[in-house]
Amino acid sequence: MPDYVLSCCSTADVTREWLEGRDIKYLYFNYYLNGEMCKDDFGTTNSPAQLYAKMLAGADAKTSQISAGDYMAHFEKYLAAGKDVLHVTLSTGISGTYNSACTARDQLAEKYPERKVIVIDSLAASSGFGLLMDKLAELRDAGMGIDELAAWAEEHKSEVQHWFFSSDLTFFVRGGRVSKAAGLVGGMLKICPVMDVEPDGSLAVKEKIRTKAKAVSRVVQKMEELAEGGLDYSGKCYISQSECIDDAQEVARLVEQKFPKLNGKVEIFPIGATIGVHTGPGTVALFFWGKKRA
Repeated sequence: MPDYVLSCCSTADVTREWLEGRDIKYLYFNYYLNGEMCKDDFGTTNSPAQLYAKMLAGADAKTSQISAGDYMAHFEKYLAAGKDVLHVTLSTGISGTYNSACTARDQLAEKYPERKVIVIDSLAASSGFGLLMDKLAELRDAGMGIDELAAWAEEHKSEVQHWFFSSDLTFFVRGGRVSKAAGLVGGMLKICPVMDVEPDGSLAVKEKIRTKAKAVSRVVQKMEELAEGGLDYSGKCYISQSECIDDAQEVARLVEQKFPKLNGKVEIFPIGATIGVHTGPGTVALFFWGKKRA
């Protein structure tokens, strides 16, 4: 077994069982509902349905990144046990948590000069972050050392493609990501913005598609265009969704139909609270390995 720990945070939007089954350590992001701090703990504190119901009822929802102190406590458990740590964070294009992790790393270096903490900015979000972690766990299990794995992550992390759409713009408007005027017109015309994660890890609206059915088709078409090997893609595919499982299952059905060499079935996960606070219900995100984002 490797002499280091592979770690991430709950914003990888997989499940607790998924992470523990791959021996990936994790810590929780936080969010606030009407001023009360909650843990983004895979829906244990608030299930996605409960969270969105409270948000739709007017609850004030805000996210809170992991503090440097929380990172220090997390890392030190393993350093004190004689293990190095490779920790991967949510994209810096979305959160400042990478800086907090680096602060913790630097402070612990004085106390544990013989140990190593490497922090990687995933440039990824939600289950795209999870897809990256899946590959890193696979390479670790194949015997890759911490330095080699960190170098691999830096070289290949931008090959995780993120394409998503939303059929409900309420919280994109509330969070300032879509203007009120655009949100009103979009709702009237049934426009579903198709978005991606850019090379710097930030979110961007790429197209405005009229009707959800066309948006479903469009994200699958983007996979045809960008997936490694095109229609011969043989990697894994993840989908995350916020209380719109039928839409997610339709995307999965089309992907499995068009990509017969896919590595297993498409895996569908719920969008966690940290991302969900910003998207609200009605978002479907498709993740796969493909051309480097550039």
